[in-house]
Amino acid sequence: MKKGYDMAVKEVLLLGNLQLYEASTPVGKEEVEHIRSLIDDLHDTLMDFRKKYSAGRAIASPQIGVMKRLIYLHIDEPVVIINPLMGWKSREMMEVWDDCMCFPDLLVRVSRHRRCRITYRDLDWKETRMDLEGDLSELIQHEYDHLEGILAVSRAIDGKSFALRSQRKFLP
Repeated sequence: MKKGYDMAVKEVLLLGNLQLYEASTPVGKEEVEHIRSLIDDLHDTLMDFRKKYSAGRAIASPQIGVMKRLIYLHIDEPVVIINPLMGWKSREMMEVWDDCMCFPDLLVRVSRHRRCRITYRDLDWKETRMDLEGDLSELIQHEYDHLEGILAVSRAIDGKSFALRSQRKFLP
């Protein structure tokens, strides 16, 4: 990411915005050079969210209104995931309290696959595969859902699977 420039923090679409329920279109190989500024925007928006909420490990481009199949993951280092395909998913499931930049004060209890595999393109258009488990598996499934127009609120386990972030101390 660029150093020493003005941050390009974008507005995150919030729960209720119907655009969040639209499926994204693939990034074409010819678009790779043009998406570098989008990646910078995703980075800056994620870092700004982290500063405000002490949370946030990844962002999908539909969350800032760009309907492309692009995920920006930043845990220890940045990873750009272009046109991911969800492959294998374990039968073993796990329940988690999911959070989302699109509803920052809300937690939603969902069931996710404990392990999964995605195949995607990197910025050099090289096909890459990632096998994930636990919280990283949950994270990629969450971001992948954004590309499909699915929000965690649509995956809630039941009607009691919602809580305000401020009430986290009461959750099991």
